[in-house]
Amino acid sequence: MELEPYVATLRQELAAAAEMAGTEARELAERLATPLESAARLALLEALSAAADEITREVLTALRRTFITPLDRGDIKDLITSMDDAIDQMNQTAKLIALFELRSFEPPMQEMGEIIVRAAKLNVAAVPLLGSLAKEAGQLHSMTEEIIRLEEQVDQLHDQGRKQLFKAHTDAIAFVIGTEVYDHLESVMDRFEDVANEISGIVIENV
Repeated sequence: MELEPYVATLRQELAAAAEMAGTEARELAERLATPLESAARLALLEALSAAADEITREVLTALRRTFITPLDRGDIKDLITSMDDAIDQMNQTAKLIALFELRSFEPPMQEMGEIIVRAAKLNVAAVPLLGSLAKEAGQLHSMTEEIIRLEEQVDQLHDQGRKQLFKAHTDAIAFVIGTEVYDHLESVMDRFEDVANEISGIVIENV
């Protein structure tokens, strides 16, 4: 049985899932930066999320067909699941924004969105390098460390933003909604950190 086609398919689908996460992160950031086209952007985010779910199913199906893979099956499953979780969290955040019909966002929210895009781009760049672990271990380590550093920045912005909301808003409802947005954005970045941790674990186990 020729296994290389299955292995190549796994690599392609993992890369496709990572790229999907990067695209959805850009769309989420644009929602935070621009007030219009909410319905159109939400529809696009939902379509991206659905496509990512399909890619996840394809990867898991390919894993069941493949007896030998370049990486441990469990590691691949955990990695694709973590990427899917990140995309789902971005979609939930976009739905929250649409639910409350938000049209403007605090500067820390926009900055968090920009950092999320940077983390997504790092994940997109990192996943294909898993096919050359021995050669790219150092680069992968640097990328995952950078994602963890970005997550710390988002944590700081999360706390800073909530504090500013408390000081600026006498409207309790506005405060609660703003807090929800901050919490969702922090959760998006946490999910990207989960992806980075999965990649880091694969590097440690295989190099």
